[in-house]
Amino acid sequence: MKTLAELVFDNRFARLGDTFSTPVQPQPLEAPRLVVASEAAMRLLDLDLASADDPLFTELCSGHKLWNDAEPRAMVYSGHQFGMYNPQLGDGRGLLLGEALNAAGEHWDLHLKGAGSTPYSRMGDGRAVLRSSIREFLASEHLHALGIPTSRALSVTDSHSVVWRERQERGAMLMRLAPSHVRFGNFEFFYYTRQHEALRELLDHVIEAHYPDCLDHPEPYGSFFRAVLERTAEMVGYWQAYGFCHGVMNTDNMSILGITFDFGPYAFLDDFDPQFICNHSDDTGRYSFDNQVPIAHWNLSALGQALTPFVAKETLLDTLKLFLPRYRAQWLALMRRRLGLIQAEEGDKQLVQDLLKLMQGSAVDFTLFFRELGDSPAPAAVKRLREDLLDLAGFDQWSERYLQRVAAEGLAPEQRREGMHAANPRYVLRNYLAQQAIEAAERGDYGPVRELHSVLARPYDDQPGMERYAERPPEWGKHLEISCSS
Repeated sequence: MKTLAELVFDNRFARLGDTFSTPVQPQPLEAPRLVVASEAAMRLLDLDLASADDPLFTELCSGHKLWNDAEPRAMVYSGHQFGMYNPQLGDGRGLLLGEALNAAGEHWDLHLKGAGSTPYSRMGDGRAVLRSSIREFLASEHLHALGIPTSRALSVTDSHSVVWRERQERGAMLMRLAPSHVRFGNFEFFYYTRQHEALRELLDHVIEAHYPDCLDHPEPYGSFFRAVLERTAEMVGYWQAYGFCHGVMNTDNMSILGITFDFGPYAFLDDFDPQFICNHSDDTGRYSFDNQVPIAHWNLSALGQALTPFVAKETLLDTLKLFLPRYRAQWLALMRRRLGLIQAEEGDKQLVQDLLKLMQGSAVDFTLFFRELGDSPAPAAVKRLREDLLDLAGFDQWSERYLQRVAAEGLAPEQRREGMHAANPRYVLRNYLAQQAIEAAERGDYGPVRELHSVLARPYDDQPGMERYAERPPEWGKHLEISCSS
């Protein structure tokens, strides 16, 4: 393990120069206090959790100090927001401090969110507030614990700094980690401003740093687009299988690495509802749960458009056709695991879709249903869950087909239970749990945030004494309005 001062930096993106980012110094928070730190994220930097107790950690995570080799820069990009092109966005409240190099040879961006105004703040103050910082921290680390590709979060720092949004709030900073913070919008910016040589330089950088296998392909840029498409399709497969709603799938919020990125008004499904909209600003439902698949495809087509100076249109169109098959294969494989099925059968897709239709009309909790399906031997489990369904005849027909599949696979009950519990979380990050922890933190009590983070870090494990985190949400908890405002 390293000390904080021993982090090694290799700032590859900064070396691209001022065309791609602007040097900016962070603006420190007033009277910073550490809210929470992630032990799992700290290990990515070869740090142990005790490092978070060092006052230097809070100073580094609140903009008061910098590592000697840090090179803070605000990245420039553009993007399609709710389908409309915005020509210049960029890091308006975040700074890429540098790329830490760990003992395994991995580069991890240290990105400080809420670090103050930059040339891309568009008249904003460049600050983040405590509630949004806590929400992104919890989601990043919980998604990782679930096994869903995601950016990571190192810490949240509170302060006495005043920030005005819909009301007066306290400023906060989130230190987040990712192998890269390059997004679809970086490529769009250089395409639409006709800076094609810069676009080529960005392409070469991303491929060399993150997709080196593409260099061996006769058409490395086309191979790169296919790799991004495949990763994105697989990520969305996880979202749909586990009921995660991103909420703001603008192209500037889509990572070039196919990881969940730039959290806004996200939510996990409580009752299964494909039309669920988690962002109260999304009046048309563009980013509803069910729309996440076609929107991801649309966003990839926007990325493909930005690559047309270097990749043939026919190649891009042919590659885009691979998205839905890749997504469907990933989603179905995950849903089989959630149902405790090992073998692939011809009727599996219909089996899953029929179940989801039954759940949709019955206000069935999406997380608890699958967990409880694995708690008991299959006949007893479906008998108990039958009580939650409205269409009893329909569920009886589905149960008969499901029990036949389970019997044909021949797994011992304990083996089936173990496999299903490894695929179906007992705990999930529900909005009302996050809201309760946020309200406590706003009163100066960080204990609930830390406890919730600790529970969600082991979502598949039964944790004695933490049963309240696995309960069905109260009705008020299902109807919280979450906005993009940070």
